[in-house]
Amino acid sequence: PLSFSAAELVRAAPGPLRPYLRLMRLHQPAGTWLLYLPCTWSIGLAAEPGCLPDWHMLSLFGVGAVLMRGAGCTINDLWDRDYDKKVARTASRPLAAGDISTFQSFVFLGGQLSLALCVLLCLNYYSIILGVASLSLVTTYPLMKRITYWPQLVLGLTFNWGALLGWSAIKGSCEWSVCLPLYLAGVMWTLVYDTIYAHQDKRDDIIIGVKSTALQFQEDTKQWLSGFSLAMLLSLCVAGMNCNQTFPYYSAVAAIGAHLAHQIYTLDIDKPEDCWKKFASNRTVGVLLFIGIVLGNL
Repeated sequence: PLSFSAAELVRAAPGPLRPYLRLMRLHQPAGTWLLYLPCTWSIGLAAEPGCLPDWHMLSLFGVGAVLMRGAGCTINDLWDRDYDKKVARTASRPLAAGDISTFQSFVFLGGQLSLALCVLLCLNYYSIILGVASLSLVTTYPLMKRITYWPQLVLGLTFNWGALLGWSAIKGSCEWSVCLPLYLAGVMWTLVYDTIYAHQDKRDDIIIGVKSTALQFQEDTKQWLSGFSLAMLLSLCVAGMNCNQTFPYYSAVAAIGAHLAHQIYTLDIDKPEDCWKKFASNRTVGVLLFIGIVLGNL
């Protein structure tokens, strides 16, 4: 049957192109959504009362999210190509499997970053500087799993930069009373979903000697996830109050709380397939908040 899923589109691509599309994880769009959605929150909150979000900016940030997520995955695989060969889930990645060379990956990375820069240059000067500032996080995040049991925290700081950038792209600067709580909420959210994600690989991670919050929390994972979720919800409430959000916004926050509670309560940290399912379901969390912001503004 005809299918328009991202995985099907990658499988249908010409053979020489396919390893590059897989290198940028185009066949697994969940990560791109999780990078893009904090941008949509910020753009939505920056809209004038009674107005829809700026669709031009939403489109621009969508393209940027695809490119920067792809670049981040390429950097990650360049750092981790030797580790990836030893982990069942990642052994088939193009660099680890030898489908493309390190040199080809560097050239491809240069192309992605060049296109992402073109997107960034469409924004105001404040946003350009703010966007460039995130590159240090993008390039160093893959090293963190060798250094600390909290690489998910660094990923949160990286993945939610759009919560700052979206507002500045609309307003010309950041309103920190709104942007910082929104950014903190995103970081807490990342700690939830990426800790769940990390439980897929914990056995292999122990063998090869890399660290994660999944290994740090172990059987206490659900208590930690509950704490992060509560911090996320409180931060969202603070952000909403500081920009005069209305009832639909807080209804969305309540729905997110229910979604996260169900996610954590039913999570089986020892079943990789359940961890993946719960991780991927976080797209719903981000979409719920965006809808709440749009309706709240209207």
